[in-house]
Amino acid sequence: MSRRPQKSNRRASSSPPSASSLREFRLPESTTPALPAVEDFAGLDMPAALLKTLTTQGVTTPFPIQAATLPNALAGRDLLGRGRTGSGKTLAFGLALLARTAGRRAQPKAPLALVLVPTRELAQQVAAALTPYATAVNLRLATVVGGLSITRQAGALRRGAEVLVASPGRLNDLVERGDCVLDNVRITVLDEADQMADMGFLPQITRLIQQVRPDGQRMLFSATLDRNVDVLVQRFLNDPVVHSVDPSAGAVTTMEHHVLHVQDETEKKAVTTRIAARDGRVILFLDTKRSADRLAKRLLAVGVRAAALHGGRSQPQRNRTLEQFKNGQVNALVATNVAARGIHIDDLDLVVNVDPPTDHKDYLHRGGRTARAGGSGSVVTLVLPAQKRDVTRLMSDAGIRPRTARVTSSDAALATITGAREPSGVAVTIEVTQSASPTAFPPDRKTVKSGGRSRRSRNGGARAATGTATRRGRRGSDRRDAAGASASGDTSATGGRGSADRAGSSRATGGALGSGGRSSDRRGGRCTP
Repeated sequence: MSRRPQKSNRRASSSPPSASSLREFRLPESTTPALPAVEDFAGLDMPAALLKTLTTQGVTTPFPIQAATLPNALAGRDLLGRGRTGSGKTLAFGLALLARTAGRRAQPKAPLALVLVPTRELAQQVAAALTPYATAVNLRLATVVGGLSITRQAGALRRGAEVLVASPGRLNDLVERGDCVLDNVRITVLDEADQMADMGFLPQITRLIQQVRPDGQRMLFSATLDRNVDVLVQRFLNDPVVHSVDPSAGAVTTMEHHVLHVQDETEKKAVTTRIAARDGRVILFLDTKRSADRLAKRLLAVGVRAAALHGGRSQPQRNRTLEQFKNGQVNALVATNVAARGIHIDDLDLVVNVDPPTDHKDYLHRGGRTARAGGSGSVVTLVLPAQKRDVTRLMSDAGIRPRTARVTSSDAALATITGAREPSGVAVTIEVTQSASPTAFPPDRKTVKSGGRSRRSRNGGARAATGTATRRGRRGSDRRDAAGASASGDTSATGGRGSADRAGSSRATGGALGSGGRSSDRRGGRCTP
């Protein structure tokens, strides 16, 4: 593989970004001509094992962002790639990262390539997508995120991993503990950079990137670009190749957008219930954890196989819920913004904003769960009279011209647009199962003393039943779950508060439950995500 020249001016200054860098984002212009796009993977300078695995995985033709960026990424160029979620960004950076790392071996604690992502779910998805390709070229891949055992994750790093997929909060913790060093990282990827910037990760990202090799390659991918991302581009990318597709990051011909006006809360609930009872999977987005739990409980009571997903659930619980949604045990996933990014579900053709988001980027990313990888889908937003003006502004900011209609739960138009139908009315329960997904991290085992006896227990394990959500000792469950996290952790931290590992008993709607506790580590009184 070709290697890039030494860069001596990568970090000319560590001072705060200038005022000019905080103005409206403008795509940088490269001073070095970019390599032309390719029409097929065979035209790329990649190991034969990667090309063979692409065929085995059924990936035959590169998506536009892959065709345009891979030749330059394989040549070692810095990249700025913009494309809507589901446009193929993971393989766009992943194949280049693996091809350029193949043949090298990492020392303990010292990865050679780093992928930074904002959420646990996205970290798991990226790791799952890259695993078959990493295996093909004999590279070890590790994942470190908040909410799970930091001891286990440190152990994986000590055993050695060439490729590390991480959330910024947990990786900073491991670096501070001395369990990870970044001096040997030659390739750094920032995936979903806009969300990491929005969440306040800029200081942590800066500290991490300042520790990787100064002559290394940097690739930044994002579905939307704004002035926060501009800060990262100005500070860390050197003469990048720029590729931008879908400027609105969401207005694609395979996705329909509908705004459905409902007259009051009662009618909104009836409309939501009928949509959830459709024949097919649907994600229903709400603002808060409590409202998500309430809706999931109500849907189960009328015969809809539903489960809630939000930042108040432990990571094993969330893994199980996603697995149930993917395998068809759950048809309606009731979620907060924690599910707006990093979740890929095959053949999901409907997303419903039961509560309209307040930010246009949240709208685009919620909608990005459907119409992925060339598929089609619809995004429906339910709007009360008092929300009409805000939603009009939201659509304008997102660059969307939706179809609008005024509906009731019995309208034929509602069924035509969403497949809505009357639920069975017979209450259902969802069986608790341990996720067999390769992206699910194994929970810790520890000995728990109870009543004078020792018994084996799993942190966040599956000691749960279906029914009403009960969250013992929790505060702030009705706060907004913007992505389930504070700036000090990844988006899966619960309400910005941490707790010591607890293996308590709890019950939650939809059956995807385990302990009421959240896995986190305290050192010096600080909660680690």
